[in-house]
Amino acid sequence: MRSWLFVGLEASPDTLVVEGWHKPGSLTVASGAWIHAAGSALLEAGTQPLCPHDQFIWLVVDEGSVSLSHPGGEPLLLDKNDTCFLPVSVDDFSLQMDAPARVLWVALEGPLAPMVVRKMGALLHTPLRQAALPSQMYLARQIVQVMVRHSGTSNATYQLQHLMYGMLASHWGQPVAMDAMLSHEIAKVVDTLRAGEYKDNFSLAEMAQISRMPMETFRKRFVSEVGMPPLSYVLHCKMERAKELLREQTYTVRQVGAEIGMQDPYHFSKQFKNIVGISPSAFVRQASHPDATIRKENKKKT
Repeated sequence: MRSWLFVGLEASPDTLVVEGWHKPGSLTVASGAWIHAAGSALLEAGTQPLCPHDQFIWLVVDEGSVSLSHPGGEPLLLDKNDTCFLPVSVDDFSLQMDAPARVLWVALEGPLAPMVVRKMGALLHTPLRQAALPSQMYLARQIVQVMVRHSGTSNATYQLQHLMYGMLASHWGQPVAMDAMLSHEIAKVVDTLRAGEYKDNFSLAEMAQISRMPMETFRKRFVSEVGMPPLSYVLHCKMERAKELLREQTYTVRQVGAEIGMQDPYHFSKQFKNIVGISPSAFVRQASHPDATIRKENKKKT
């Protein structure tokens, strides 16, 4: 079977490319957004062109690194655990690999799919590098497994919706664990961070105090349940909050930094660029582009 995403590759259980597509149920269609297709591919070194697509594609690097060439700008380097959303495209998207790399991908469909993309911190018209939380990586692998097992049917339509919204909830710092619900102690810390909209700068000791655990015990429990150190998690959530405020275009860069507890605009800009890949001012310019909020109409792929 010809691969849905990769030009010239075959997708089947006995190859290095596995894919599946989803026939959504009526309630899923009524929700306005659903997973259309998903897959995994082990790509050899070289250049791999991508097929035109009518959906927004969440591309995840599971192993190795890739460089995404696209019509909108400079190639985008994505390392392990980096992700980006590919906008609806006609052509001219490709991946370059210096060594074998494994990627996962999830295609979103429906009239509200652009809203999901925006809620995931992405822009609609151009790819933007962003790191995935470990829980999101786990959910992406689960989505691919479910999609391949039930390809072409609606048997897993509700499970896929659950996984999609779990991915979205995890992105926004809600208590989604790697394999189950967060414990009460860790969820209490996560909820405290969210309640302050990430404006507070809690130290490791202060977060441990909220959890009522010794600091080292708290740190190990947090990493075990969430998949990353507490301070790294806080920084991730702060940057997602910053992108939300910058997209509103009612705050200056300095004000946005202050809103997430970074009073020094230089420090905020440096941290933002390190994580997002572009400066806050460049993000504002990209977010103000007309195509950042309006999905282009493209002809369906035949």
